[in-house]
Amino acid sequence: MKRLFVVRHAKSSWDFPELDDHDRPLNKRGLKNAPEMGRRLARKNLKADLIVTSTATRAAHTAKIVADELSYSKSKISEDPQLYHASIPDIMACIQSTRNEVMTLIIFGHNPGFTDFVNYLTDSEIYNIPTCGVAEINFDVAVWGQVGKGLGRLISMDYPKKAF
Repeated sequence: MKRLFVVRHAKSSWDFPELDDHDRPLNKRGLKNAPEMGRRLARKNLKADLIVTSTATRAAHTAKIVADELSYSKSKISEDPQLYHASIPDIMACIQSTRNEVMTLIIFGHNPGFTDFVNYLTDSEIYNIPTCGVAEINFDVAVWGQVGKGLGRLISMDYPKKAF
C-alpha cells in the first residue's frame, strides 16, 4: 500500500505587488496555520518517507514548517518545479516517478491543480482544497507507477478551519 498526502500551501501574502507570483511569502495566517496542520499530521504518527514541494516560496516554506513538526529533515525536502501551478499530468509525473521504497509521500503545491488531482485520483467531488488543506489518499498498489485515475481512496480531508 502507498500513502499520499496532498497539501496546498498555506495562506500567502499579497502585500508586495512588485513580487513575482512565484516569490510571494506566507502571510500571518499562513505562518499560524502551517505549524498547526503539521501538528495535526504528527498526531497521526505520520512518518514521511519523502516530502516534495513546488519551488514557489509559499509552498516551500509551508513544506519546511510541516517538516519541522514531523521531525523530517528540511535538507531532505525535494523541490520539483513541475509542481508550480501544475496540471494533473504534471502532478502524476511527480507521483509516478517516486522511488518505490517510499511508502508515505507528501507533496506541497497549488490550486486548482491539487483539487483537480485529488478528485481525479479518488473519484471525489471536492470543490476546493483550502489553503493549508491536507488530503490523505491510500492506494492498494505496489509501486507508484501504478497510481492512476480512480485508484485512490480518500481517507481524510483536513484544513485549518475544520472543527473537530
